[in-house]
Amino acid sequence: MNEALSPEILVIGEALIDIIQIEGRAPEERVGGSPANVALGLGRLGARVGLLTQVGRDRRGEAIADHLRASGVDLLADSIIDAPTSTALAAIDAGGHAAYTFDVRWGTLPEPPVAARVLHTGSIAAFLEPGASSLRGLLARSHAEEITFDPNIRPALLGPHDDVVARFEEFARLATVVKMSDEDAAWLYPGVEVTEVVDRVLSLGPRLAAVTLGAEGAELASPRARVHIDGVAVRVVDTIGAGDTFMASLVDFVAKHGSGDLDELALERAGTAAAQAAAITVSRAGADLPWAHELGASRSSGFVS
Repeated sequence: MNEALSPEILVIGEALIDIIQIEGRAPEERVGGSPANVALGLGRLGARVGLLTQVGRDRRGEAIADHLRASGVDLLADSIIDAPTSTALAAIDAGGHAAYTFDVRWGTLPEPPVAARVLHTGSIAAFLEPGASSLRGLLARSHAEEITFDPNIRPALLGPHDDVVARFEEFARLATVVKMSDEDAAWLYPGVEVTEVVDRVLSLGPRLAAVTLGAEGAELASPRARVHIDGVAVRVVDTIGAGDTFMASLVDFVAKHGSGDLDELALERAGTAAAQAAAITVSRAGADLPWAHELGASRSSGFVS
């Protein structure tokens, strides 16, 4: 690979096919997987981004590769494996919320052929063996300036609660940025207020912690400051990809500005940009993350006024 064209941001994690089932309609297949969605969102924002994943040499794998490349994502060659492409059945309820059933394989990972400045991971890739342990090793050996992590908890694929919390905290200790949803926070730390969850995450070492709250917005905090970001009023079609959109925007922000010593104004700018991007995604079907031009000229600087 030409080093001049190497990705500045490397995403490591699952890419799969979402099989969308809405009552009364024929099933529809769409490209999904939280890390793949984050990579796609970054590509659409104009970032130089690569994805290390595991997809099969089959029709679904080809669909994933074509979809990602069309949004500017460099799919690393080691991502193609001799196994069927993973799938997730997403049953959509009347409120647009998705419940998932997974058929996922996640094997041992090769050493990435590129050394990116920013590394993002999370979701199934951080918890499903044997790939999860090798992913943790890659992060521990990484010299990336920023490591961003979104657990994106999928209870149907997880082991005992205490083991999952321990694994989450192992990854959080390696990260500079941790983002989770309020549902993730409630599953990991039942009965604990969101503000306390944020404090726990920061105590593990990250420089930025964020918890999304659905229509209620998000909480962002650094060791220096804390802000609440109001939700953006929008007609929800479905929520697929909303959290991944928020994460992609946050990764884009720290790639441009770093996560160190963020004050209240910087947190507000990062959170507002991410919330506005997520509002676009939920206003249309599937993980159709926004392009830079849809977010306005101010987004190109990494800030939203």
